[in-house]
Amino acid sequence: MTTAQGTNINGSAHAMPARLRSADDHALRVVSQMAGPFEAAAEERQGPTMRDALMTGLLVIYPALATVAAIVAGLFLAGASGA
Repeated sequence: MTTAQGTNINGSAHAMPARLRSADDHALRVVSQMAGPFEAAAEERQGPTMRDALMTGLLVIYPALATVAAIVAGLFLAGASGA
C-alpha cells in the first residue's frame, strides 16, 4: 500500500496510508426517473426538424457567408486605397 507522510502539530512525522479510490467509482449512471418541472423531457424524434435546419443555418451557413462578405469587403477596401 502506498503511504504518505503527515505532520502532527508538534512537528513529528508519521506514516499514514493513502486511500485511493477506484477509477470507476464515480461513473455516470443512467437515471430512470421522470423529468422534474424544470427539466426538459427527452422526446422521441423520427428525423430532422425545422429546429435542426435553423441551427444548421446559424452554425454553418451564416459564418460561411460572413467570411465571404469579409473577404469581399477587404478586397474592395484594398482596391479603394490604390494598392
